[in-house]
Amino acid sequence: MLNTMREQGDRRAELRGDCARCFGLCCVALPFTASADFAVDKGAGTPCRNLRDDHRCGIHTRLRREGFTGCTVYDCFGAGQKVSQVTFGGQDWRTGPPDRARRMFEVFPVVRRLHELLWYLTEALTLPAARPVHPALRRALEKTERLTRQGPGELAALDEGAHRQDVNVLLLRASELARAGVRGRRRDRRNADLMGARLRGADLRGVSLRGACLIAADLTGADLRGADLIGADLRDTDLTDADLTGAFFLTQPQLDAARGSAGTRLPGSLTRPAHWTAEA
Repeated sequence: MLNTMREQGDRRAELRGDCARCFGLCCVALPFTASADFAVDKGAGTPCRNLRDDHRCGIHTRLRREGFTGCTVYDCFGAGQKVSQVTFGGQDWRTGPPDRARRMFEVFPVVRRLHELLWYLTEALTLPAARPVHPALRRALEKTERLTRQGPGELAALDEGAHRQDVNVLLLRASELARAGVRGRRRDRRNADLMGARLRGADLRGVSLRGACLIAADLTGADLRGADLIGADLRDTDLTDADLTGAFFLTQPQLDAARGSAGTRLPGSLTRPAHWTAEA
């Protein structure tokens, strides 16, 4: 058991972005549009105006003040360093032929989505109640990892959607098993439109909120223990003093997009966002 926990911890560490080992791929490959999240327009494959020659962000410490909130809630799940150091063997897109840069920018989003699947699969393997599907989850994790280590051509041609569907079947089963033992569980709210909903103090223990729209919802003091939050939109959601202990398939980008407090209780695998108030 100890070795398994250590293995899961090591895998999660590799599923967090490490900008020091990346060539600033998210700052170049991805497009964004002037909005509340970004101060300017930028096309795919065009370097952000704030990207320095050393691939670091020139305004990293003041992104929110400069109008780039979208950057602060993005995480590549370690895909940046995988593409930079493994797929392309440490070859910088700046110094190579244009075709190399094009291929790097093409496969980066693919690997990012595969790494997100790895995060979910890794977490599913920590759920004791999901033990009946652990063997299948391990096989899916190993297959997904193999896919991320393919060459640029194979990654570009990958039928990623079909693989995601296969994995999702397993994740759904793991979720059902994990939530089955929650007493008094309320009805599931999968894909529910809860934008701006007043859910202060709501009992959402063991509820599936998969894909739910919770933009600007008030979840102050809500009980989300054991809830499934995969794909839930938590932009500007108020999680002040909410209890997310044991909530699963929750990611750091989701938390970073929400609002919370020192009293918000989080799963141990996630970090309290720096922009949350320090007041208890």
